[in-house]
Order: sequence, then C-alpha cells, then structure tokens
Amino acid sequence: MLKGSTLGFIGGGNMAEAIIKGLLAGGVAAADVMVAEPVAARREYLHGTYGIDVCADNGRVAAAADALVMAVKPQVFRGMVAALGPAGLDGKLLISIMAGITTADMEEVCGSAARVIRVMPNTPALVLEGASTLCRGRNATDDDLFFATGIFDLVGTTCVVEEKLMDAVTGVSGCGPAYVFLFMEALSDAGVKNGLPRDVATRLAAQTVLGAARLLLETGDHPGVLKEKVTSPGGSTIAGIASLERDAFRGAVMAAVDAATARSAELGKK
Repeated sequence: MLKGSTLGFIGGGNMAEAIIKGLLAGGVAAADVMVAEPVAARREYLHGTYGIDVCADNGRVAAAADALVMAVKPQVFRGMVAALGPAGLDGKLLISIMAGITTADMEEVCGSAARVIRVMPNTPALVLEGASTLCRGRNATDDDLFFATGIFDLVGTTCVVEEKLMDAVTGVSGCGPAYVFLFMEALSDAGVKNGLPRDVATRLAAQTVLGAARLLLETGDHPGVLKEKVTSPGGSTIAGIASLERDAFRGAVMAAVDAATARSAELGKK
C-alpha cells in the first residue's frame, strides 16, 4: 500500500501503535515504517514488538519519510515544528491525528504549501476495529487522500467529510466508545443486580453490543427496523424500551453528543 514509500510517525503512543499494527498486518514491510518517540522504554517496546526503526530524533524521521503521521499531543505541536526548522517538513504529506488542530492550523505552522490530511480516529483502532474520519486541507490532492484513507482502512472503517463536520465526528465516534463502555457497564451492573455473576453479565453485555453492531453493519437495515425485529407485542423487550423512553434515554445520548461536539469546538479555538 505504501508502494515503496517510507511512513514516519512523530510520536509513538497508543494510537500510533494501533496504526502501525494495522499497517504490518496489511502487508506493509517493517522497513517502511519509522517512529520518533522521546520515551526510551516506549522506543524499546515498539522496536522489540514490531521490528520497526525507532529513534528519539524527530528530524531524522522527518528527513527519511515520504509521509508523516503527526501523533503528538496538540500542545507540543508548535514547539516540535519549530525545533525541526522551516525546511524540516517540506514536501511531506502530513497526516494529523491531533485533536483540535485544524488543517488551517497545520498550514499556518508548517507552511502555506503544506499538504495536510486531518484524521479523527478512535480507540477501537487498537483492535483494528476503529472508525476514522478524514478531511483534507486546501493543498492535499486526491492521491494524498487515497493514500491516507488506505492507512486507516487497515485499522477499521473510514469516512471522508468536510472539515466543518469534524467536531460532530468527535462527538459521535471520537468520544463514542466511552458512551458505549458506560452503557456496557450499566448493562453488566443490571445483570448483577438481577442475579448474574459479574463475569457472565459483562461477557453477555459486551457480546450483545458487538453482535448488534455487526448485525446493523452487515444487514444495512435502519436501527429502528432491527429494534422492531426483537420487540414482540406485550413482551419483555418493549417493557424495557418503554422504561428507557420514560427516562429519556435517546435524549440523554443526543445531549451527550451535543456537549462533546460543543467542547471539541471550544478546544479547537484555544
């Protein structure tokens, strides 16, 4: 997929590792991946686990790579670019997974001609089941977008949107795993409340969420249609749904996404 290109990572944290894992599983050679990571223990782990070239020198990776995944914390981004110098990123495709950093921010810091793809991945990428959304800056080409999409296809599913929608993406899929984990925890607690052993309740809750998600994706049916198929007149399911509706379950979920979307927009302005 890299077609002989070298992909460099500035930052070797969990999300960078998830992408690297997907690349190698997808047939990319370890020799085509480099990582700059400041923490020695982390460097040793990444090299020992994946056999990739890992160093502490951002400049070395930037110089050798054809494309760079910017996987550092947003607050250190400007300082990192300043340390590289004005020519350190020239000619590179820059793929950012930094929260709150817009393509315009990237172009301001890295140069007005910078080719930028912005990506919002989520944590299930760690098990190659991520949902990643991409948008491109004003200089990125169709080939650049195709290249970046190919990377994130290896760790789950991808969507391409206009950048103005990225805060909503954050509210839905970026933060969404936390909502789902909270729901699974509540479902497990309810099972325990009704007599199930904790390990059984947690396994049932997790598998139910996994199976329901796969059913939705594989059938393509509307969630409401699938809900109707498990809801018998006068049965247990409709009794549970009625309770959720009395407690404004859907309204609470929508309000959570609204709050997360608004906060993402606020953070992007800082």
